[in-house]
Amino acid sequence: METFYLIIVVLLFLLAASDLVVGVSNDAVNFLNSAIGAKVAPFKVIMLIAGLGVLVGSVFSSGMMEVARKGIFNPGEFYFSEIMIIFLAVMVTDVILLDAYNTIGLPTSTTVSIVFELLGAAVGMATIKIIMNENITSIAQFINSSKALAIISGILVSVVIAFSVGAIIQYIARIMFSFNYEKRMKYLGALWGGISFTALTYFILIKGAKGASFMSTETVDYFQHNATLILIASFIGWTLILQVLYLIFRINILKIIVLVGTFSLAMAFAGNDLVNFIGVPLAGYNAWQIFSSTEGGVATDFLMTGLAGKVNTPTIFLAAAGVIMVITLYTSKKAKSVVKTSLDLSRQVEGDERFKPNWFSKALVRSSMNFNQTLRAIVPNPVINFIEKQFEPVKTKMKEKDPPAFDLIRASVNLTVASVLIALGTSLKLPLSTTYVTFMVAMGSSLSDKAWGRESAVYRISGVLTVIGGWFFTAFSAFVAALIIVYIFYFGEIYAIGGMMLIVLYIVYRSHSFHKKNLENTGIDTKEVSDLNDENIGEKTVKTVIKNLKKIATATEGIVTGLETEDRKMLKKIQRDLDATTAKTKYLKDHITIIVDKLKKNSTDTAYYFVQVLDYMREMLHAISYINKPSLEHIENNHRPFSATQIAELKMLQGHLAKFLNLIIISIETKDYKKQEEIQAVLNQYLKLIDKCNKNQINRIKEAESGTRNSILFLNILNESKHLALMGFNLYKSQRDFVTLER
Repeated sequence: METFYLIIVVLLFLLAASDLVVGVSNDAVNFLNSAIGAKVAPFKVIMLIAGLGVLVGSVFSSGMMEVARKGIFNPGEFYFSEIMIIFLAVMVTDVILLDAYNTIGLPTSTTVSIVFELLGAAVGMATIKIIMNENITSIAQFINSSKALAIISGILVSVVIAFSVGAIIQYIARIMFSFNYEKRMKYLGALWGGISFTALTYFILIKGAKGASFMSTETVDYFQHNATLILIASFIGWTLILQVLYLIFRINILKIIVLVGTFSLAMAFAGNDLVNFIGVPLAGYNAWQIFSSTEGGVATDFLMTGLAGKVNTPTIFLAAAGVIMVITLYTSKKAKSVVKTSLDLSRQVEGDERFKPNWFSKALVRSSMNFNQTLRAIVPNPVINFIEKQFEPVKTKMKEKDPPAFDLIRASVNLTVASVLIALGTSLKLPLSTTYVTFMVAMGSSLSDKAWGRESAVYRISGVLTVIGGWFFTAFSAFVAALIIVYIFYFGEIYAIGGMMLIVLYIVYRSHSFHKKNLENTGIDTKEVSDLNDENIGEKTVKTVIKNLKKIATATEGIVTGLETEDRKMLKKIQRDLDATTAKTKYLKDHITIIVDKLKKNSTDTAYYFVQVLDYMREMLHAISYINKPSLEHIENNHRPFSATQIAELKMLQGHLAKFLNLIIISIETKDYKKQEEIQAVLNQYLKLIDKCNKNQINRIKEAESGTRNSILFLNILNESKHLALMGFNLYKSQRDFVTLER
């Protein structure tokens, strides 16, 4: 039996390694968001600094490990066999839950997930004990309710505090520096840097030192008793050093703040959140050590009161976890998906918005506008004019090729405020959610920085509400899932544990494959827009048009074949490919202003025809989708298939359409637009065939040869095929005019 529990300990550490990977993939947004968004340095440099911060912070997290052992439940109320099942259920739930969030690209809280998993698993085991023992009637004796309530309330309060503090500090910083901050940096830059570095020094060094397993008690006491002196010395020292460096080397103080802030936030993340990934396995390891060192102990009758005491975490475990996190930072593709969501919601300029507005976001924007008008009526005009002048965006002659999501002022505020709040939570041994804090600080600073303008506010607010809603779902799902898995493990024993391990492996593998396939199918290369210029826009447009026309031609052939053979899988694959192509053309259309800005100033007609090409291409893709989707639905619902006559007509139409599209492709590819008359003639012939097929179908309806749904689908295909061909010819003419003028 002792071997069985040793196997569980091994499983806990294996799950911990997996949890580190999926957890860091989600939490990477916390410390990478600001540096990447402001493009403060090359990506590799940012990752190097963040990696060093994670490594250093991991050895400062020893004090937080007690949360997993006794922060949520009373270990002395559970037997060794029960507590090992609790820990295993928590880790299984955590891996599955976090991996699911990574796959859909939403940031969630690893802290909330681990807290509610521990709570759910403990409640689950407590209810089992109540069911099995009539003498136990209350769950309260098993749960550390006061500590659990303090942790949960701390997490919720941190959301409000982080948003409010981020908004206030960003508002003050913007008034101090304005968007044209370069002029004021020579006077205020060193002072701003001194304040930022002093805050980071105090909360990371002084407060964070208490959790470091390698620091002696004397060193920690020295920091604590000389806090005021260190604060004063830090402020004066950092301010003077930064001012001298600016005067002599003209260094960019804001870049230093952001890079140091990235390091400190990564350090704070590791110090605060490492418990979420390895706290439970280490608690399981400690429980096994206590049980193994007791001679004659029986797993089902050995209370784990030993876990209630203070246990030092070996630094080697913390360092090893730090190494795994750093490797994950460099290799995880899911981390980039999560970072993108946060950047999209906080970028300074509007663009393609991922989230759709809802009634609440619309009402909130309207009420905010009304409140703003009321406020403007109260505040004196000189004050309003001064403040508005500070928020005027910088006018540049040439727009950047790939502009940052926001500037260095906002990035420095995000990092400094978030680092301070998280480090403060760590010092109080409250596992504040780094995701909640950093995300809400970023959203608060975005709001006060007027990044949520009238063009984007409803979308951004809807996105924030979606993320916050996901956080509440995290808590609920973590609690319920952990509770259920405890029941499965308790009653299913070794068979349930083995089966669940296989399920976890399968889920992680499938989600990885799904995410990879999703990136391939719907992934959009953002460089496709940023790399466009006067010299290559014509060539790249030609390649895109030809590639999409070929896809449409292939899709039409596949649809007819799929209808003939009733091949549902073929039509599904066609739809996935069409959706991916449509998403890419939508991305180009949503960024049309950036593309048009890259064209020559006197190229109004060229820009017009380029927009027309995109519009007609999107119409063609919509038309082919409106053919494929009803066809797929028709087959999935097992309706009557098309008759041999109908299939023959569709094949005839598909052949003429293929000839029509092929002529367009050759003409565009060779830039020989003398084929217009020939293309027009093929189009006219195709349209006449559609009319003939329409009449044939009406005759079949009259003679009751065709059912209702069969007829509706056939007529819909004819109508959309006609629209597809007409849009194709319009695209051809617009492409001709675009290329002619572009020359």
